[in-house]
Amino acid sequence: MSSTAGYGESADILAEQYESVSFADVHRDVLYLFPTEPSSVLDIGAGTGRDAAALSGLGHRVVAVEPTRQLRAHGQRIHAANDIDWVDDALPNLTVLCKRNQRFNLILLTAVWMHLDPHERSSAMEHISGLLLPEGRVVISLRHGPVPAGRRMYNVSAEETVALARHFGLHLIHDCERADPLGRHDVRWSYLGLQLAAP
Repeated sequence: MSSTAGYGESADILAEQYESVSFADVHRDVLYLFPTEPSSVLDIGAGTGRDAAALSGLGHRVVAVEPTRQLRAHGQRIHAANDIDWVDDALPNLTVLCKRNQRFNLILLTAVWMHLDPHERSSAMEHISGLLLPEGRVVISLRHGPVPAGRRMYNVSAEETVALARHFGLHLIHDCERADPLGRHDVRWSYLGLQLAAP
């Protein structure tokens, strides 16, 4: 089963679900980590572009990576008025993006990381760290709870993710856990902020 299994078939329902929760609510605990000046932002696994659109609206230059064609199409339609650079690419290798020679101040991975197996997570973290500008930040949310039918997810702890990030030059600057923004009582989330050391 691929890391994107189940998303294309459920894209219409998921689009409504994703857009029903605000960017500010989903990221309320980590908003202080986001750049305040116009910056380069990469949203990996952007879904329908809710976060990409909000960040674009704040004046950031946003690249939205979404491998699921149906979700990408919803995002391009819903947020057509926003200046978002949509890219068809996927973790762990980000082959298309890595050829662009772009670097980012912030990389956002919302509800993405637990879809990758251990080998993929290691490869992905290496590529992500290589896409950061000096002192750039990564914000990751990790889902904890039962796996929905037809999806591929792994039980990934915050501690494991922080240790892996440290191996690629990223240090922890934020760690918290919170309830599910959609109100699912059996789902909780970890939010991690990681920063690349200055050269």
